[in-house]
Amino acid sequence: MMRKMNVFSLIATATVLLAATVHAEDKKTLTIYTYESFVSKWGPGPKVKAAFEKTCDCTVKFVAVADGVALLTRLKLEGASSPADIALGLDTSLFKEAKDTGLFAPHGIDAAGAKVPGDFKDDVFVPYDYGHFAVIYDTQTVKNPPKSLKDLVDGDPSQKIAIQDPRTSTPGLGLLLWVKAVYGDKAPEAWAKLKNRVLTVTPGWSEAYGLFTKGEVPLVFSYVTSPAYHMVEEKTDRYQAASFEEGHYIQVEVSGLLKGAKEKDLAQRFLSFTLSPAFQDIIPTTNWMMPAAATSQALPDAFSKLVKPQKTFLLSPEEVAQNRQAWVREWLTAMSIK
Repeated sequence: MMRKMNVFSLIATATVLLAATVHAEDKKTLTIYTYESFVSKWGPGPKVKAAFEKTCDCTVKFVAVADGVALLTRLKLEGASSPADIALGLDTSLFKEAKDTGLFAPHGIDAAGAKVPGDFKDDVFVPYDYGHFAVIYDTQTVKNPPKSLKDLVDGDPSQKIAIQDPRTSTPGLGLLLWVKAVYGDKAPEAWAKLKNRVLTVTPGWSEAYGLFTKGEVPLVFSYVTSPAYHMVEEKTDRYQAASFEEGHYIQVEVSGLLKGAKEKDLAQRFLSFTLSPAFQDIIPTTNWMMPAAATSQALPDAFSKLVKPQKTFLLSPEEVAQNRQAWVREWLTAMSIK
């Protein structure tokens, strides 16, 4: 009798395991291309994955590259054969160029809930957060931070800064466009001066900011919102954003549906999800950016202490798409980078 019961038990266990395996195989996988800091253990990725998977009976698979520009480059290389369903992490400086690839499809969702500076609206890309770029400084080593972009360019060359490469990084591209917006045709001369202050040029934001927090460089190019992280998580106001008199350049981050998406319906559900409080509540204290839609809770008090730009710079996506490669070559020449 015992042996028969053991046999029945084994059959029952095998049946359960088989059912679980079949269910796992039936689960759809949503593949999202994004940038490294988004999927880091302290970034929004893990919480976003968990929150969406609760609603979809699916698996979210993040594929990360160094930064936003590298993301677009990878999509171009893969073309229509890309396994990505969604690209998350492009921005308003890249979206025209991204649309022109023909790789993206209209998102087909109601994006009326998105509210960002400049009232960005598009039928292909959905904004999920935004922030102004800024120079972040260590108050323990920098007593007189730059007060303008000109002050940064013409300032003390011994006071070094870490910046990002505009060929791979959206912050790097943001600085390139900020310099172009302020200096115009004189941008090469500005870069030639600024290079004396540049300690290193990193592929993405994470590497540059890591050098800064390790104390290897007193200045880093980042976001107005970056000090909020230190105030909330580390209970310190040691790191601050320099307020620039002429204003700050803005970044609006967007996500989009790939035309070749294997899970189009699921991808559309995710894009709608990015504008819900369940997603937006995660952004301020993980991605350390401003939410692009309504949240269910107030921002931490630290956000009220951040620099409030008096002017916003933003070159048109069309102008950026037309000139980005030329401006990058101009930057490479001025910075003596091959």
